[in-house]
Amino acid sequence: MTEIRPFRALRYDTQRVDLSRVLVPPYDVIAPEERARFYTRDPHSAIRLELTRNVAEEAAADYTEVRRTLEAWCREGVLAQDAAPAFYALRQSFTAPDGRRCTRDGFFGLLHLEDYARRVVRPHERTLAQPKADRLKHLRAARANVSSIFLLYEDREAGLEACLEAAFATAPLARAQDESGAEHALARIAEAESIAALQAFLAARPVVIADGHHRYETALAYRDEQRAAAAHADAPSDWVLAYFANAFAPGTLLLPIHRLVLRGAMPSERVWRERLPGWRAETLAVASAEALPELLARHLEPLRERHAFAADDASGRLVIFSRPRAPGDALSVRVIHREVIEGVFGLDEAAVREGAIAYPKSALQTARELRAGHGAVALYLNALAPEDVFRITEAGEVLPQKSTFFYPKLPTGLLFRTLEGA
Repeated sequence: MTEIRPFRALRYDTQRVDLSRVLVPPYDVIAPEERARFYTRDPHSAIRLELTRNVAEEAAADYTEVRRTLEAWCREGVLAQDAAPAFYALRQSFTAPDGRRCTRDGFFGLLHLEDYARRVVRPHERTLAQPKADRLKHLRAARANVSSIFLLYEDREAGLEACLEAAFATAPLARAQDESGAEHALARIAEAESIAALQAFLAARPVVIADGHHRYETALAYRDEQRAAAAHADAPSDWVLAYFANAFAPGTLLLPIHRLVLRGAMPSERVWRERLPGWRAETLAVASAEALPELLARHLEPLRERHAFAADDASGRLVIFSRPRAPGDALSVRVIHREVIEGVFGLDEAAVREGAIAYPKSALQTARELRAGHGAVALYLNALAPEDVFRITEAGEVLPQKSTFFYPKLPTGLLFRTLEGA
Protein backbone atom coordinates (compact mmCIF):
# COMPACT_ATOMS: atom_id res chain seq x y z
CA MET A 1 0.00 0.00 0.00
CA THR A 2 2.72 2.47 1.01
CA GLU A 3 5.32 3.14 -1.67
CA ILE A 4 8.75 4.38 -0.58
CA ARG A 5 12.10 4.77 -2.29
CA PRO A 6 15.68 5.74 -1.39
CA PHE A 7 17.04 9.16 -2.35
CA ARG A 8 20.22 11.23 -2.49
CA ALA A 9 20.09 13.38 0.63
CA LEU A 10 21.43 16.91 0.72
CA ARG A 11 23.42 17.13 3.98
CA TYR A 12 25.64 19.49 5.93
CA ASP A 13 29.36 18.84 5.57
CA THR A 14 30.17 18.13 9.21
CA GLN A 15 33.82 19.01 8.57
CA ARG A 16 32.69 22.59 7.98
CA VAL A 17 29.61 22.86 10.18
CA ASP A 18 28.91 21.86 13.78
CA LEU A 19 25.70 19.95 13.24
CA SER A 20 24.58 20.45 16.82
CA ARG A 21 24.61 24.23 16.35
CA VAL A 22 22.60 24.31 13.13
CA LEU A 23 19.79 21.94 14.09
CA VAL A 24 16.52 23.62 15.04
CA PRO A 25 13.13 22.37 16.24
CA PRO A 26 10.33 21.91 13.69
CA TYR A 27 9.22 25.24 12.26
CA ASP A 28 5.76 25.09 13.84
CA VAL A 29 7.03 24.79 17.43
CA ILE A 30 9.58 27.61 17.25
CA ALA A 31 8.17 30.49 19.28
CA PRO A 32 8.25 33.95 17.63
CA GLU A 33 10.75 35.22 20.18
CA GLU A 34 13.10 32.27 19.48
CA ARG A 35 13.61 33.00 15.80
CA ALA A 36 16.27 35.68 16.24
CA ARG A 37 18.24 33.46 18.65
CA PHE A 38 18.39 30.61 16.13
CA TYR A 39 19.28 33.03 13.32
CA THR A 40 22.23 34.46 15.23
CA ARG A 41 23.49 31.24 16.83
CA ASP A 42 25.14 30.09 13.59
CA PRO A 43 25.29 31.64 10.09
CA HIS A 44 24.31 28.26 8.64
CA SER A 45 21.42 27.51 10.98
CA ALA A 46 18.69 25.43 9.36
CA ILE A 47 16.14 28.05 10.40
CA ARG A 48 17.40 30.21 7.53
CA LEU A 49 15.94 27.60 5.14
CA GLU A 50 12.62 27.43 6.96
CA LEU A 51 11.35 30.70 8.50
CA THR A 52 11.72 34.45 8.23
CA ARG A 53 13.71 36.12 10.98
CA ASN A 54 10.64 38.01 12.23
CA VAL A 55 7.06 36.80 12.30
CA ALA A 56 5.93 40.18 10.93
CA GLU A 57 7.83 39.48 7.68
CA GLU A 58 6.08 36.16 7.06
CA ALA A 59 2.89 37.39 5.36
CA ALA A 60 4.82 39.25 2.65
CA ALA A 61 7.60 36.68 2.27
CA ASP A 62 7.96 34.89 -1.06
CA TYR A 63 10.86 32.74 0.28
CA THR A 64 13.11 33.36 -2.72
CA GLU A 65 15.86 33.98 -0.16
CA VAL A 66 15.58 30.33 0.90
CA ARG A 67 16.43 29.15 -2.60
CA ARG A 68 19.32 31.62 -2.87
CA THR A 69 20.65 30.40 0.49
CA LEU A 70 20.41 26.75 -0.55
CA GLU A 71 22.27 27.44 -3.77
CA ALA A 72 24.94 29.50 -2.00
CA TRP A 73 25.57 26.84 0.62
CA CYS A 74 25.88 24.19 -2.10
CA ARG A 75 28.39 26.33 -4.02
CA GLU A 76 30.38 26.94 -0.85
CA GLY A 77 30.39 23.25 0.09
CA VAL A 78 28.42 23.79 3.28
CA LEU A 79 25.82 21.41 1.83
CA ALA A 80 26.59 18.46 -0.40
CA GLN A 81 24.37 15.87 -2.06
CA ASP A 82 25.18 12.21 -1.51
CA ALA A 83 26.41 10.39 -4.59
CA ALA A 84 24.04 7.42 -4.43
CA PRO A 85 20.46 6.91 -3.25
CA ALA A 86 19.85 5.42 0.19
CA PHE A 87 17.47 5.27 3.07
CA TYR A 88 18.83 6.98 6.19
CA ALA A 89 18.40 5.41 9.62
CA LEU A 90 18.04 7.77 12.56
CA ARG A 91 18.67 6.78 16.17
CA GLN A 92 17.48 9.28 18.77
CA SER A 93 18.57 8.86 22.40
CA PHE A 94 16.73 11.08 24.84
CA THR A 95 15.38 11.50 28.34
CA ALA A 96 11.62 11.10 28.63
CA PRO A 97 9.63 13.58 30.75
CA ASP A 98 9.42 10.98 33.52
CA GLY A 99 13.23 10.68 33.63
CA ARG A 100 13.60 7.41 31.71
CA ARG A 101 16.38 7.15 29.14
CA CYS A 102 14.90 6.04 25.79
CA THR A 103 15.95 5.28 22.23
CA ARG A 104 13.82 5.60 19.10
CA ASP A 105 14.96 4.14 15.79
CA GLY A 106 13.39 5.10 12.47
CA PHE A 107 14.43 5.99 8.95
CA PHE A 108 14.12 8.67 6.28
CA GLY A 109 13.01 7.96 2.72
CA LEU A 110 10.80 9.32 -0.01
CA LEU A 111 7.07 8.64 0.28
CA HIS A 112 4.85 8.50 -2.79
CA LEU A 113 2.12 11.08 -2.30
CA GLU A 114 -1.37 9.61 -2.08
CA ASP A 115 -4.69 11.36 -1.68
CA TYR A 116 -6.33 10.65 1.66
CA ALA A 117 -9.27 9.00 -0.11
CA ARG A 118 -7.05 6.07 -1.04
CA ARG A 119 -6.53 5.30 2.70
CA VAL A 120 -2.79 4.67 2.22
CA VAL A 121 -1.57 7.77 4.08
CA ARG A 122 -3.97 8.48 6.93
CA PRO A 123 -4.35 11.77 8.81
CA HIS A 124 -5.49 12.03 12.41
CA GLU A 125 -6.18 15.77 12.63
CA ARG A 126 -7.62 18.62 10.58
CA THR A 127 -5.47 21.38 9.12
CA LEU A 128 -5.77 25.15 8.78
CA ALA A 129 -5.67 27.09 5.53
CA GLN A 130 -3.20 29.82 6.51
CA PRO A 131 -0.26 27.57 7.48
CA LYS A 132 -0.72 25.56 4.27
CA ALA A 133 -0.71 28.72 2.15
CA ASP A 134 2.55 29.79 3.80
CA ARG A 135 4.20 26.38 3.32
CA LEU A 136 3.08 26.27 -0.32
CA LYS A 137 4.83 29.60 -0.96
CA HIS A 138 7.90 28.11 0.71
CA LEU A 139 7.85 24.90 -1.36
CA ARG A 140 7.36 26.75 -4.65
CA ALA A 141 10.38 28.94 -3.92
CA ALA A 142 12.72 26.44 -2.27
CA ARG A 143 11.91 23.50 -4.56
CA ALA A 144 13.12 21.35 -1.71
CA ASN A 145 11.78 19.49 1.30
CA VAL A 146 13.54 21.24 4.16
CA SER A 147 11.75 19.35 6.94
CA SER A 148 10.26 15.90 6.98
CA ILE A 149 6.79 14.46 7.41
CA PHE A 150 6.71 12.14 10.47
CA LEU A 151 4.84 8.89 9.80
CA LEU A 152 3.99 5.87 11.93
CA TYR A 153 3.72 2.27 10.83
CA GLU A 154 2.43 -0.73 12.75
CA ASP A 155 5.11 -3.29 13.58
CA ARG A 156 4.06 -5.04 16.79
CA GLU A 157 6.49 -7.90 16.15
CA ALA A 158 9.47 -5.55 15.56
CA GLY A 159 10.04 -7.03 12.10
CA LEU A 160 12.15 -4.08 10.92
CA GLU A 161 14.19 -3.74 14.09
CA ALA A 162 17.11 -5.87 12.87
CA CYS A 163 17.28 -3.96 9.58
CA LEU A 164 17.55 -0.62 11.36
CA GLU A 165 19.94 -2.00 13.98
CA ALA A 166 22.29 -3.23 11.25
CA ALA A 167 22.62 0.31 9.89
CA PHE A 168 24.47 1.32 13.04
CA ALA A 169 26.94 -1.57 12.93
CA THR A 170 29.42 0.85 11.38
CA ALA A 171 30.17 4.45 12.33
CA PRO A 172 27.23 6.82 11.69
CA LEU A 173 27.38 9.44 8.95
CA ALA A 174 26.80 12.17 11.50
CA ARG A 175 26.10 12.75 15.18
CA ALA A 176 24.51 15.75 16.85
CA GLN A 177 22.89 16.86 20.07
CA ASP A 178 20.02 19.32 19.99
CA GLU A 179 19.30 21.93 22.64
CA SER A 180 16.86 19.63 24.45
CA GLY A 181 19.72 17.22 25.08
CA ALA A 182 18.47 14.58 22.62
CA GLU A 183 21.28 12.83 20.74
CA HIS A 184 20.88 12.00 17.05
CA ALA A 185 22.89 9.51 14.98
CA LEU A 186 22.35 9.24 11.21
CA ALA A 187 23.37 6.14 9.24
CA ARG A 188 23.04 5.13 5.59
CA ILE A 189 20.99 2.11 4.48
CA ALA A 190 22.28 1.37 0.99
CA GLU A 191 22.38 -2.44 0.73
CA ALA A 192 19.92 -3.73 -1.87
CA GLU A 193 18.58 -6.41 0.49
CA SER A 194 17.84 -3.91 3.26
CA ILE A 195 16.22 -1.44 0.85
CA ALA A 196 14.00 -4.19 -0.53
CA ALA A 197 13.04 -5.32 2.99
CA LEU A 198 11.93 -1.82 4.00
CA GLN A 199 9.97 -1.35 0.78
CA ALA A 200 8.26 -4.73 1.01
CA PHE A 201 7.30 -4.26 4.65
CA LEU A 202 5.62 -0.90 4.11
CA ALA A 203 4.04 -1.94 0.80
CA ALA A 204 1.80 -4.25 2.83
CA ARG A 205 0.39 -1.64 5.21
CA PRO A 206 -0.79 1.97 5.50
CA VAL A 207 0.95 4.73 7.45
CA VAL A 208 -0.46 7.36 9.80
CA ILE A 209 0.75 10.96 9.93
CA ALA A 210 2.09 11.64 13.42
CA ASP A 211 3.36 15.14 12.64
CA GLY A 212 3.36 17.25 9.49
CA HIS A 213 -0.26 17.26 8.30
CA HIS A 214 0.16 20.79 6.90
CA ARG A 215 3.37 19.86 5.09
CA TYR A 216 1.81 16.72 3.63
CA GLU A 217 -1.25 18.53 2.31
CA THR A 218 1.02 21.27 0.96
CA ALA A 219 2.99 18.63 -0.93
CA LEU A 220 -0.26 17.28 -2.39
CA ALA A 221 -1.22 20.78 -3.58
CA TYR A 222 2.23 21.31 -5.12
CA ARG A 223 2.04 17.91 -6.84
CA ASP A 224 -1.31 18.88 -8.37
CA GLU A 225 0.11 22.21 -9.57
CA GLN A 226 3.01 20.44 -11.24
CA ARG A 227 0.74 17.88 -12.87
CA ALA A 228 -1.41 20.70 -14.24
CA ALA A 229 1.76 22.22 -15.68
CA ALA A 230 2.41 18.95 -17.56
CA ALA A 231 4.95 17.44 -15.21
CA HIS A 232 6.05 14.01 -16.45
CA ALA A 233 4.91 10.79 -14.82
CA ASP A 234 6.73 9.92 -11.61
CA ALA A 235 8.01 13.47 -11.25
CA PRO A 236 9.94 14.51 -8.12
CA SER A 237 6.83 16.42 -7.03
CA ASP A 238 5.01 13.08 -6.71
CA TRP A 239 7.21 12.26 -3.71
CA VAL A 240 7.92 13.88 -0.35
CA LEU A 241 10.61 13.53 2.30
CA ALA A 242 9.32 11.39 5.16
CA TYR A 243 10.52 9.83 8.40
CA PHE A 244 9.06 6.46 9.43
CA ALA A 245 8.91 5.01 12.95
CA ASN A 246 7.24 2.00 14.54
CA ALA A 247 4.30 3.25 16.60
CA PHE A 248 4.60 0.24 18.93
CA ALA A 249 8.33 0.42 19.66
CA PRO A 250 9.24 1.23 23.29
CA GLY A 251 10.99 4.45 22.28
CA THR A 252 8.01 5.89 20.39
CA LEU A 253 6.42 7.96 23.13
CA LEU A 254 2.91 9.35 22.86
CA LEU A 255 2.48 12.08 25.47
CA PRO A 256 -0.68 13.90 26.56
CA ILE A 257 -1.42 17.46 25.50
CA HIS A 258 -3.14 19.35 28.30
CA ARG A 259 -5.70 22.14 28.02
CA LEU A 260 -5.59 25.59 29.61
CA VAL A 261 -9.00 27.27 29.62
CA LEU A 262 -8.14 30.93 29.21
CA ARG A 263 -11.33 32.58 30.44
CA GLY A 264 -13.92 31.88 33.13
CA ALA A 265 -13.51 30.29 36.55
CA MET A 266 -13.39 26.93 38.28
CA PRO A 267 -16.96 25.62 38.53
CA SER A 268 -18.40 25.01 41.96
CA GLU A 269 -18.83 21.49 43.32
CA ARG A 270 -22.56 21.75 42.64
CA VAL A 271 -21.97 22.67 38.98
CA TRP A 272 -19.52 19.81 38.53
CA ARG A 273 -22.06 17.35 40.02
CA GLU A 274 -24.94 18.63 37.92
CA ARG A 275 -23.08 18.75 34.63
CA LEU A 276 -21.02 15.58 35.03
CA PRO A 277 -23.46 12.98 36.36
CA GLY A 278 -21.80 9.62 36.86
CA TRP A 279 -18.30 11.06 37.28
CA ARG A 280 -16.37 10.39 40.50
CA ALA A 281 -14.33 13.25 42.00
CA GLU A 282 -11.27 13.07 44.26
CA THR A 283 -9.69 16.21 45.70
CA LEU A 284 -5.95 16.40 46.39
CA ALA A 285 -3.76 19.12 47.82
CA VAL A 286 -1.17 20.52 45.41
CA ALA A 287 1.55 22.67 46.93
CA SER A 288 3.10 24.08 43.73
CA ALA A 289 3.36 23.76 39.97
CA GLU A 290 6.44 21.59 40.44
CA ALA A 291 4.36 19.08 42.42
CA LEU A 292 1.86 18.58 39.60
CA PRO A 293 3.65 16.00 37.40
CA GLU A 294 4.24 13.60 40.27
CA LEU A 295 0.63 13.92 41.46
CA LEU A 296 -0.65 13.18 37.97
CA ALA A 297 1.63 10.15 37.67
CA ARG A 298 0.32 8.72 40.95
CA HIS A 299 -3.37 9.59 40.68
CA LEU A 300 -4.35 10.28 37.05
CA GLU A 301 -2.24 7.91 34.96
CA PRO A 302 -3.54 4.78 36.78
CA LEU A 303 -7.02 5.72 35.52
CA ARG A 304 -6.14 5.04 31.85
CA GLU A 305 -8.87 2.42 31.59
CA ARG A 306 -11.49 5.01 32.57
CA HIS A 307 -12.40 8.41 31.16
CA ALA A 308 -10.39 10.69 33.39
CA PHE A 309 -8.98 14.21 33.74
CA ALA A 310 -7.74 16.53 36.47
CA ALA A 311 -8.90 20.13 37.02
CA ASP A 312 -6.66 22.77 38.59
CA ASP A 313 -7.36 26.45 39.30
CA ALA A 314 -4.10 27.25 41.16
CA SER A 315 -5.98 27.37 44.49
CA GLY A 316 -3.98 24.52 45.99
CA ARG A 317 -6.67 21.95 45.16
CA LEU A 318 -6.47 19.43 42.33
CA VAL A 319 -9.70 17.59 41.51
CA ILE A 320 -9.44 14.30 39.63
CA PHE A 321 -12.58 13.20 37.81
CA SER A 322 -13.22 9.77 36.30
CA ARG A 323 -16.00 7.51 35.11
CA PRO A 324 -16.15 4.04 33.58
CA ARG A 325 -15.98 3.60 29.84
CA ALA A 326 -19.23 2.35 28.37
CA PRO A 327 -19.22 -0.12 25.45
CA GLY A 328 -18.76 1.77 22.21
CA ASP A 329 -17.63 4.94 24.00
CA ALA A 330 -15.60 7.52 22.11
CA LEU A 331 -11.97 8.19 23.02
CA SER A 332 -11.47 10.02 26.32
CA VAL A 333 -10.19 13.16 24.59
CA ARG A 334 -13.46 13.37 22.66
CA VAL A 335 -15.57 12.66 25.75
CA ILE A 336 -13.71 15.40 27.65
CA HIS A 337 -14.20 17.89 24.83
CA ARG A 338 -17.91 17.10 24.64
CA GLU A 339 -18.82 16.69 28.32
CA VAL A 340 -16.30 18.98 30.01
CA ILE A 341 -14.98 21.67 27.66
CA GLU A 342 -18.38 22.18 26.02
CA GLY A 343 -20.75 20.75 28.63
CA VAL A 344 -19.20 22.34 31.72
CA PHE A 345 -17.32 25.37 30.37
CA GLY A 346 -19.65 26.13 27.46
CA LEU A 347 -16.88 26.24 24.85
CA ASP A 348 -18.02 24.76 21.56
CA GLU A 349 -15.79 23.90 18.59
CA ALA A 350 -15.99 27.42 17.22
CA ALA A 351 -14.80 28.90 20.53
CA VAL A 352 -11.94 26.40 20.67
CA ARG A 353 -10.88 27.25 17.11
CA GLU A 354 -10.99 30.95 17.98
CA GLY A 355 -8.47 30.48 20.79
CA ALA A 356 -10.46 29.90 23.99
CA ILE A 357 -8.00 27.18 24.96
CA ALA A 358 -4.20 27.08 25.04
CA TYR A 359 -2.08 23.95 24.76
CA PRO A 360 1.15 24.27 26.76
CA LYS A 361 3.89 21.72 26.06
CA SER A 362 3.75 19.84 29.38
CA ALA A 363 1.87 19.49 32.66
CA LEU A 364 4.55 21.52 34.42
CA GLN A 365 4.39 24.35 31.88
CA THR A 366 0.58 24.30 32.04
CA ALA A 367 0.66 24.59 35.82
CA ARG A 368 3.21 27.40 35.70
CA GLU A 369 1.25 29.41 33.13
CA LEU A 370 -1.91 29.00 35.16
CA ARG A 371 -0.18 30.26 38.30
CA ALA A 372 1.29 33.16 36.35
CA GLY A 373 -2.22 34.33 35.55
CA HIS A 374 -2.27 33.23 31.91
CA GLY A 375 -5.42 31.12 32.25
CA ALA A 376 -8.38 30.28 34.44
CA VAL A 377 -8.48 26.48 34.75
CA ALA A 378 -6.05 23.77 33.65
CA LEU A 379 -7.36 20.40 32.49
CA TYR A 380 -4.78 17.59 32.59
CA LEU A 381 -5.38 14.53 30.39
CA ASN A 382 -3.90 11.08 30.01
CA ALA A 383 -2.12 10.19 26.78
CA LEU A 384 -3.74 8.24 23.99
CA ALA A 385 -2.36 4.80 23.14
CA PRO A 386 -1.00 3.96 19.67
CA GLU A 387 -3.94 1.57 19.27
CA ASP A 388 -6.29 4.54 19.66
CA VAL A 389 -4.63 6.49 16.85
CA PHE A 390 -4.64 3.53 14.45
CA ARG A 391 -8.25 2.65 15.32
CA ILE A 392 -9.45 6.21 14.67
CA THR A 393 -7.58 6.57 11.39
CA GLU A 394 -8.71 3.12 10.24
CA ALA A 395 -12.27 4.35 10.65
CA GLY A 396 -11.50 7.45 8.59
CA GLU A 397 -12.03 9.77 11.56
CA VAL A 398 -9.91 12.59 12.96
CA LEU A 399 -9.18 13.61 16.54
CA PRO A 400 -9.84 16.95 18.23
CA GLN A 401 -7.09 19.51 17.75
CA LYS A 402 -3.94 18.90 19.79
CA SER A 403 -4.78 15.35 20.84
CA THR A 404 -1.39 13.73 20.25
CA PHE A 405 2.23 14.62 21.01
CA PHE A 406 4.73 12.11 19.67
CA TYR A 407 7.98 12.66 21.54
CA PRO A 408 10.64 13.68 20.73
CA LYS A 409 10.04 15.94 17.74
CA LEU A 410 12.22 15.57 14.66
CA PRO A 411 14.80 18.36 14.41
CA THR A 412 15.24 20.20 11.13
CA GLY A 413 18.71 20.07 9.62
CA LEU A 414 19.74 16.42 9.76
CA LEU A 415 19.16 16.14 6.00
CA PHE A 416 17.24 17.81 3.19
CA ARG A 417 15.82 16.71 -0.14
CA THR A 418 15.92 18.82 -3.28
CA LEU A 419 13.29 18.33 -5.98
CA GLU A 420 15.68 19.44 -8.70
CA GLY A 421 18.13 16.90 -10.01
CA ALA A 422 16.29 14.23 -8.01
